[in-house]
Amino acid sequence: MTDRLTQSPAPMVICSREELRDVRAAHLHHPSAVVMTMGALHKGHAQLMNVARKNLDSQGAGHLTATIFVNPLQFGVGEDLDAYPRTFEADVALCAAAGVDVIFAPTPAVMYPNGDPQVTLAPGILGEQFEGAARPGHFSGMLTVVNKLLNLTAADTAYFGEKDYQQLTLIRRMVRDLELSAQIVGVPTVRADDGLALSSRNAYLSTEQRAIALMIPAAIRDGVNAARSGAEAQEVRDVALARLQQVDGLQVEYVAVTDPLMGPPPEQGEARLIITATVGKTRLLDNSRIDFAPRTADGDQ
Repeated sequence: MTDRLTQSPAPMVICSREELRDVRAAHLHHPSAVVMTMGALHKGHAQLMNVARKNLDSQGAGHLTATIFVNPLQFGVGEDLDAYPRTFEADVALCAAAGVDVIFAPTPAVMYPNGDPQVTLAPGILGEQFEGAARPGHFSGMLTVVNKLLNLTAADTAYFGEKDYQQLTLIRRMVRDLELSAQIVGVPTVRADDGLALSSRNAYLSTEQRAIALMIPAAIRDGVNAARSGAEAQEVRDVALARLQQVDGLQVEYVAVTDPLMGPPPEQGEARLIITATVGKTRLLDNSRIDFAPRTADGDQ
């Protein structure tokens, strides 16, 4: 094999552990990165791959793997496992354009050769809050497959989007707590021209529903501006929630202001505004960094 498998426009597509081991062996001494996806790829995924490719190229002959696997462990009862969009040919084309060397696209039988695993990863206290409370078992399934894919690909770095901020936070915690060797890199949320955070599930939205969903990024902007103007955490949350309540057809699940690790919000410094809401049957997640300015003894900035 050559140092870069992308000597032709199409990445190598592999589905078995044996093929993946061969790829690893051929590139053992080169820096490697992985972008994990469930397919139905969009510009947000492309950005993860582009950032990974750029960072690898800066190191010389780097090797980029994208994984495409709709993980059944992270779907609960009644969720959209069967309906989840699958666009494999388009996904391969996007990966090719982003400079991916190998696509690992296993079946559930390849990922879980002994059936559903009896031992999975517990996400801890954070995994029981926010998305964890709304989707019991989701984060256990997510962390289990991420851990398996980190082991199978043996990547030096793994890239994840900040849009799924709780997921990113939990993956970083897993890597730290289990002393895994991979470096986790967060990439800022990519938005459509109208401001909606890109998500594979956006395909479920009708034109009317998408117009309603735009209240979510509008609420994010309101919260960011409120923090810049000196508002405290509760005020930021109230401002964002007020925007979301202006339109019918949008069901707010939670609006939260946290610290960067999703603990209680700080009085000053970096924080996170996080929103999840449902439009029709589509759950939409969004978030943004906010910053609280230092306050003087009399409460002024």
